[in-house]
Amino acid sequence: MIATKFGFTFEPDGQRGLDSRPAHIKEVAEASLKRLKVEAIDLFYQHRVDPNVPIEDVAGAVKDLIAEGKVKHFGLSEAGVHTIRRAHSVQPITAVQSEYSLWWRNPEADVLPALEELGIGFVPFSPLGKGFLTGKIDEQTTFDSSDFRNIVPRFTPENRKANLALVDRLARIAERKQATPAQIALAWLLAQKPWIVPIPGTTKPHRVEENIGAAAILLTSEDLREIQRAASEVSVHGARYPEQLERMTGR
Repeated sequence: MIATKFGFTFEPDGQRGLDSRPAHIKEVAEASLKRLKVEAIDLFYQHRVDPNVPIEDVAGAVKDLIAEGKVKHFGLSEAGVHTIRRAHSVQPITAVQSEYSLWWRNPEADVLPALEELGIGFVPFSPLGKGFLTGKIDEQTTFDSSDFRNIVPRFTPENRKANLALVDRLARIAERKQATPAQIALAWLLAQKPWIVPIPGTTKPHRVEENIGAAAILLTSEDLREIQRAASEVSVHGARYPEQLERMTGR
């Protein structure tokens, strides 16, 4: 199953710009099919909502690609409820991808109820809090100069030190369940709804195995209440993105 995205361009300065014009969407699809050497893309996401292109036009372009057999399913990323409903009315959405984890729970307020109503799957990215919920990062951790976390407010040393309180609570639960904190964080997501499928990222094979192991962990109702208490009692410090990136989400 191949999921890929459209809707952005790379500027000369290395920054990403937004471009969800229908003609560009179709150009991206053709280029992706060629590079991937497949006849159809299983799931084609809009990377971020483009304020310059009506979402109905975006959904219509993907609908055309589906009719041509080049795309099988339509997805959105970091879209707000109003945008999701408008797009879904033109071309049914299969999945919405947004950040969701024990330290970023904003989708619970309105996005998840809307997805359940409409029958749309939810794909949480950064389900391990960009690695923080693994318990392998503390205020002394240093990142490579190219690491995105260097500019994330939540990852300043002082905020990391404060946010360790949540990880410590997860670690105690993990020890009791003979699991790792990362597995507990993923198992919690899997226990929320059957149509939620987190996508943790890693470059290490043994981490892939660890992440997959989360699917075998059974969290009891008491376990879930304990995790809920931990998440509600610990205030997470720091914004999840720099301000300029946060403005691009949730439209």
